Amino acid sequence: MIESLVVDLWYQVEEQTVVMVRYGELFLKSEPVKRHFIGLLIRNIRRSLDAEGLSFRYETPRGRILIYGEEPLKIASEVSRIFGVVDVSVATITGNTPKELMNAAGTLGRNNLKAGMRFAIRAKRQKGTGGPDSQELGRVIGGVLLDDQPAAIVDLRHPTYEVFVEARENGGFVYDHRLTAPGGLPFGTQGNALGLISAGIDSPVASWMMMKRGCGMVHLNMDAGKWAGGATADGAVENHRRLSLWVKGFPLRMLVVDSSPLYDAMSRGFPQRYICVICKRFMFRVAEKLMAGEHAQVIVTGENLGQVASQTLSNLAVISSAVSVPVIRPLVTYDKGEIVTVARRIGTFNQNPGDLCCRAVPAMPSTGANLAEVIAAEEKIDIDLLIAGATERIRVFTALNGEITIHDKPE
Repeated sequence: MIESLVVDLWYQVEEQTVVMVRYGELFLKSEPVKRHFIGLLIRNIRRSLDAEGLSFRYETPRGRILIYGEEPLKIASEVSRIFGVVDVSVATITGNTPKELMNAAGTLGRNNLKAGMRFAIRAKRQKGTGGPDSQELGRVIGGVLLDDQPAAIVDLRHPTYEVFVEARENGGFVYDHRLTAPGGLPFGTQGNALGLISAGIDSPVASWMMMKRGCGMVHLNMDAGKWAGGATADGAVENHRRLSLWVKGFPLRMLVVDSSPLYDAMSRGFPQRYICVICKRFMFRVAEKLMAGEHAQVIVTGENLGQVASQTLSNLAVISSAVSVPVIRPLVTYDKGEIVTVARRIGTFNQNPGDLCCRAVPAMPSTGANLAEVIAAEEKIDIDLLIAGATERIRVFTALNGEITIHDKPE
């Protein structure tokens, strides 16, 4: 008897509230593609919630994903970090009649609408449900809230408080908060990319942006050993770890290559002005050799036009010519401040990162490298041999739900 009562109470709580998930760009796809993408989005939601040990069930009425569970606030928080989701709300479930919708909206208003607050009702009635149209429904419900709080002010353009009401075929939904999610496309819908990642600010933001567009990511980090600051290696691992929190339930791999022999070779009788350009060309060529084994189709970098000497248009052209595969630079037109804003929002910005300096940077790096001279300098240090050696010594850092495991990559 007691067990039956507990089950009944859980069912009632579950059915009183629901996590409403909205997606945006998926509406633009053809019906077969849309169904496929929504299926992958649900898979990603399931993996994320399973990783957190959250029990749930879901429904997929047109244009929405409805998730029921014992902990709707936690579910909403997790789902708001899933690519492909536009926003998330914890909604009260009602019938779709005006009276039922008014009662639910009135309860929210009485709890949250205060004197002097500017508010708006955002009502939508799905075709075929009967009753007043969306505009009239919003007006009627707004009147209910004003009756309860006459000192409130209706302001449809700049409200400080909003109540959302949806009358749909499968019932009514009322809510007053929308958690902004990243949007984009579901993770895993666009193939794989190999992204260069470091301890800096830019590269993890570039990787996150590709993940937002549905790309599976494999990261590549160049460990410069004694030529890098003491916090560099750990900083790259931390960026990789934090990005894994955006794709919970999916293992995220980072390949770490020993690049110190390159810097050793360039420190002896080498044209110092070309060190930065040749370093980046080396990274690209190592990445190109590793792409096939990682099923990656493009290289992704955090390069930004004009930010440092190696990132002038002419130098970027020389760097890109080192490989025959596509190179994507999501941040190429971003200001540094814009990149920092995104880094803070996604959790990869570190206010006190420690020593991240590169001890190989020359005093006067070239801003307009000559390709023929660069190739001649590479031949002088036998760059092909250095690349071959680098790809034989690889460690793999796998991040899963923010936890790191390390192993050697088999040859």
